Amino acid sequence: MSLRSGACSLPDWGHAALNQLARFNRWFCTRWHRLPNDLWINLPAQGPALLASNHISGLDALLLIAASPRPLRFLSAVEEYNRFGLRWLFRAVGCIPVDRSGRPEIALRQARNALQLGEVVAIFPQGRIQKPGENLPHKPGIYWLAEQTGAPIVHVRLSGIARPGKNLGALLPRSQARISSAQD
Repeated sequence: MSLRSGACSLPDWGHAALNQLARFNRWFCTRWHRLPNDLWINLPAQGPALLASNHISGLDALLLIAASPRPLRFLSAVEEYNRFGLRWLFRAVGCIPVDRSGRPEIALRQARNALQLGEVVAIFPQGRIQKPGENLPHKPGIYWLAEQTGAPIVHVRLSGIARPGKNLGALLPRSQARISSAQD
């Protein structure tokens, strides 16, 4: 099972401003997008873990952060990582940029290093946002990371997003967001 209900404290992101952003994000996801307030992803309390989720919108990372009891290091497409005005935030929270057209193995090595340090790496194994009705196969990087580090893979599935298939366009329309357990 990869979800649990009940009280849980927000993770420490290592800086007061980031912790404040995490509190706002949780409020935004539970109040505006109606993510259940008592829902928490059941990650190991310590040690490495891979969090694998389907990727249906630009809201996905915010929902996962809101439901995680530990800080998450996301693998992020370099074009998103370098988005104007947001790079400082992605860098501050430890996102790992993936150059999909150049050398993606650099990002996999950085993710492996983070896992070896006991961190949680969040990955969207399909490699991009899925459009409604699409069924994209998983890229092999997540399995390579698990094999290299022994990190368990926690699978979750996102649903209930008001504008699936949209990136920034999914942030503001009110959703009935859900995170459920999922397996390959």
